[in-house]
Amino acid sequence: MILYPAIDLKDGQCVRLYKGAMDQATVFSDAPAEQAGAFAEQGAEWLHLVDLNGAFAGAPVNAAAVEAILAAVNIPCQLGGGIRDMETIAGWLDKGLRRVILGTVAVEEPDLVRLAAREFPGQIAVGIDAREGRVATRGWAEETEVEVTDLARQFEDAGVAAIIYTDINRDGAMQGPNVAATAALARAVSLPVIASGGVSSLDDLIALRDCGVALDGAISGRALYDGKLDLAEALALLRG
Repeated sequence: MILYPAIDLKDGQCVRLYKGAMDQATVFSDAPAEQAGAFAEQGAEWLHLVDLNGAFAGAPVNAAAVEAILAAVNIPCQLGGGIRDMETIAGWLDKGLRRVILGTVAVEEPDLVRLAAREFPGQIAVGIDAREGRVATRGWAEETEVEVTDLARQFEDAGVAAIIYTDINRDGAMQGPNVAATAALARAVSLPVIASGGVSSLDDLIALRDCGVALDGAISGRALYDGKLDLAEALALLRG
């Protein structure tokens, strides 16, 4: 199971939100590329990047910060937030991103996800962000009636690289991940599932690792910045 340190970008800074609320952002660094380099030096195998402004705007906003991160590290990075057309997808992959995460368009334009997965095999992930089992879109600001499992199953045969499942009510709250819901999703689909939201301790990682179904990875942000989770120790645990 891969541990993905998260770098969430708002106004060019590295922040963490509380349960997805843009007005409840804690700034951890005004030099995201330096933070990315620090994670890489500590042994991270991947980085998870989110353009928070872009998620609301529907187009890249923190492109300069993302490009600086890509220039600073040699480990693969995945990015979500405001990526809603083929031109943007292709542009980011050309700039060195290993994987693009599609969230809102997975609900609103699922055919675009399928097309992208065909055009860029192994480089497209679907981000499913949910409250109480229902998918939220457009920077988590819009609630839908779409259920998590129903959405994931639409892409079973599309060739997507992974499903990134975020429990919004756990995100940034340091209350532990929704292990049961994540495991249920992983059992319901054949696609690799990456857990996100609330991962804040070694015990959380152990619970995900030992949930009864193999998960591809887990994303953690605030706990790494707060020092509640030691990256080197966590990586050693998962590798061991």
